[in-house]
Amino acid sequence: MTGRRITVAISGASGAAYALQLVRTLLAADCRVELVLSAAARQVLKLEQQLDWSGELPQLQRQVQQFFAVDAERLRCYANDDFCAPCASGSNCAAAMVIVPASMGCVARVAAGISANVIERAADVMLKERKPLVLVPRETPLNAIHLENLLSLTRAGAVVLPAMPAFYGRAQRVEDLIDFIVGKICDVIGVPHQLLQRWGEENHECHE
Repeated sequence: MTGRRITVAISGASGAAYALQLVRTLLAADCRVELVLSAAARQVLKLEQQLDWSGELPQLQRQVQQFFAVDAERLRCYANDDFCAPCASGSNCAAAMVIVPASMGCVARVAAGISANVIERAADVMLKERKPLVLVPRETPLNAIHLENLLSLTRAGAVVLPAMPAFYGRAQRVEDLIDFIVGKICDVIGVPHQLLQRWGEENHECHE
């Protein structure tokens, strides 16, 4: 039997690589993943990752399972308009939810309590059930509206985890920077990983 069920939602912001690596890491940690993609997210995946996941749900399910090399017990996709999805109800919500990347439009709607689709409803469920909700915004610069929405979500109990990688690990590849953010997400939701170099483990120069 696999472990905790984690909802991963991908919205239309740039940064689809973060979501893909997060799903890989969760699966490697024996989590079950329920994946919800917005229509804009599918466009970004095609643009940034050359993944054409534009079909109907059954085709999407097959494509995603093939991509991650898992079956439906480990990874299940839900349509963003399917309010029968387990994550849309507090009686069957996941152990944690991550919106990665989180567009500012998605952030605004969740902050306002709007539940017009499954991503927004699932996020609202996590807040009302006091379950971990992590939002990974990838936008710059931020205007006052963005900042106020992120503050509202923080006050409501969400964790705002901007895609701001650290450089003390002396990253050699873009993938190293992606791993840092995914590792921080996993830290917040309590999923074990070995994706990042932690401060003080190998960097002793500042103590000499």
